[in-house]
Amino acid sequence: MTRRGEHAVVLGASMGGLLAARVLSEFYDRVTVVERDELTDDVAPRRGVPQSRQPHVLMSRCGQIAEELFPGLLDELVADGAHCWDDGDLSRFHVFFGGHLVMRTGSIPAPASLITHHASRPFIECHVRRRLRRIPNVSMLDRHDIVDLTASGGRVTGVVVHRHEDRSAVELVADVTVDATGRGSRTPVVLQRLGYGRPEEQELAVHVTYSSVLVRIPTGTLREHTIARLFEPGRPHGFVMFRAEGERWILGAGTLGSVEPPTTQAGIVAFGADWAPEHVLGAARAAEPLGEVCMHRFPANRWRRYDRMVRMPDGLLVLGDAVCSFNPIYGQGMTIASMEALALRDCLRHGELDLPQRFHRASAKKIRVAWQTAVGSDLALPEIPGPRPMAARLVNAYVDRVLAAAESDPFVAQEFLRVTGMLATPARLLRPDFVGRVARASRRRRPDPVLASRRLTV
Repeated sequence: MTRRGEHAVVLGASMGGLLAARVLSEFYDRVTVVERDELTDDVAPRRGVPQSRQPHVLMSRCGQIAEELFPGLLDELVADGAHCWDDGDLSRFHVFFGGHLVMRTGSIPAPASLITHHASRPFIECHVRRRLRRIPNVSMLDRHDIVDLTASGGRVTGVVVHRHEDRSAVELVADVTVDATGRGSRTPVVLQRLGYGRPEEQELAVHVTYSSVLVRIPTGTLREHTIARLFEPGRPHGFVMFRAEGERWILGAGTLGSVEPPTTQAGIVAFGADWAPEHVLGAARAAEPLGEVCMHRFPANRWRRYDRMVRMPDGLLVLGDAVCSFNPIYGQGMTIASMEALALRDCLRHGELDLPQRFHRASAKKIRVAWQTAVGSDLALPEIPGPRPMAARLVNAYVDRVLAAAESDPFVAQEFLRVTGMLATPARLLRPDFVGRVARASRRRRPDPVLASRRLTV
């Protein structure tokens, strides 16, 4: 690769920061990742990733990109206990989308086109950190607080950090600084202080709260990898069970608005009692808790439009949740961060001239698809206030038809899951052949979903 500079600094060591550091290692002599938490070699949640205790899955596109950047990573995950779905067997999932139970018999037509890995967020991040540490020109500076960015002559020149052990200040001079500090990013404040103004913000308030608990369920108890029923119109609560590594599972519940989620394992399981199969409920009730019930509040989808800023200082890039954060229920965060890492690599291949503008515009193209999907899905719920233009209502009506078809057509189920896994854009669902298939499925008498008579019971 062409050398672009001596030193790159990445602020934040969650997935976005780790993947960005991997890309930067190809273009800079040294890369330093700064993190306020202690970065051990243990699989454990960190304070800096408050959502890490909630259910996660390595979505298909994210897995592809992680494997591209760290060859062999996916095999390492599986060898250490992650579970891989690569045979297309639909019985592995008991999942409702919008009130529709995705087909559970047979398999998808092209199993190799849709592969997912099931593990906890700390497990995934720990393995990525280990791989990053093996790269000779990458170092990690943990237990350091980020104090401020330094700037001169229209350029961000680095960062000042404080060492935890003695509170001494350390200045890191950098050719490029990447902000991957998450929703709490202070870059808008810094840009305003430097005279560039703040980025425009788009926001949709959702006020969702999630509670979860890590449990042990013995191998062989459940065939499924995922059991989930997400929010639906008239049903402002959800229940999920996600397989993690080994015999670990994460049980979770979510609520909208002022309703508080349960704070006990039994309470979480109760959220699925009116629809989940008895063998699933029995396993969840008997599961051995491996920690306390943890809660995570998410106020709003937010997109900071750095791509629309008239002026940006050179040497500063922003990615991950520091740019855009979505309702966690859609599982888009790690995938978008990985796609931004590839966008960064493509931009660096074409030089450093106007790098911030080029990168933020390129990443915005990836973010836009996920943003429209998340916001559109949230606005399908009458409990969430916000404008609903005719185009959005038509899209949601069509998606409902797609989901109805996915109850009985494995190809429709496959293509919908490829879109949610960000392997294909939503435009795939508008191709004439696919629309025709959805129409034919709607004309056929569909089998009733499991427990359909109790579908809308709250």
